[in-house]
Amino acid sequence: MRELTSAHLERIEEQGYTIVRNAFPAEQADELREAIERLEVELAVTPSTNAFEGAHTWRIYNLLAHGERFRSIPLHPEVLPIAEGVLDRDCLISTLSTIAIGPGELAQPVHADDALHPLPRPHVATVCNSMWALTDFTEANGATRLVPGSHKADHTPKYGTHPASVPAEMAKGDILVWHGSLWHGGGANRTGERRVGIAMNYCAGWVRQQENQQLGLPLELVATFPPRLQELCGFGIYRGLVGHIVRRSPAEALLGASPAPLVWDRVPAPGPAA
Repeated sequence: MRELTSAHLERIEEQGYTIVRNAFPAEQADELREAIERLEVELAVTPSTNAFEGAHTWRIYNLLAHGERFRSIPLHPEVLPIAEGVLDRDCLISTLSTIAIGPGELAQPVHADDALHPLPRPHVATVCNSMWALTDFTEANGATRLVPGSHKADHTPKYGTHPASVPAEMAKGDILVWHGSLWHGGGANRTGERRVGIAMNYCAGWVRQQENQQLGLPLELVATFPPRLQELCGFGIYRGLVGHIVRRSPAEALLGASPAPLVWDRVPAPGPAA
């Protein structure tokens, strides 16, 4: 597993992205897609009215609030180690959402997911995102378009342009993982079928999450999550310090978790003055 993770990290370093093939079974893909279709009806989801989200694209945000079947996604045993390698062990869930590109959708403007971060480029990774293929992703049905190597650029693409790109074609059950600075965008769907995926996006522990997991998820629900998922939602503390509540982690203060020492408590006491 460690060797596979290293190979994926090398591809991300060089090209800005990698694809984990056969990452989850087709049966799980079908179950997730059916659950998403039910949620779209229950929540009366409709496409957006802006060009970025798409006029023929259905999105459901805050997926962890919508059923136990989505809990395993942020914890995927092959993808999470890649995200931790791009970011670090204290990374967070930035957003977990669905993206279903319908027939007739136009290509999404090419962009970088960290475009709003006010840092000189290229910079240390602040975002590592992934796309789970719940259907086959083809060039015809809107497979994500990628500009290989663009994560090393010293600027972001001009909004509304479509630089030369390649489609991330995937079979159902594959997962695309990319560096947040990589230029990319959803493709145009020229078929009669929907291209359905789940966007599982991570950010560094010192970066504000795209979706506010702490306020968007009821505490009684978070209390049922495994500890690692609670940490990914932001109920831990970054490097033993950032995000504490009166010297306690949010998990301890709000969920009754066991105490965790702060970084100050781990520093050896100074010796006697010379």
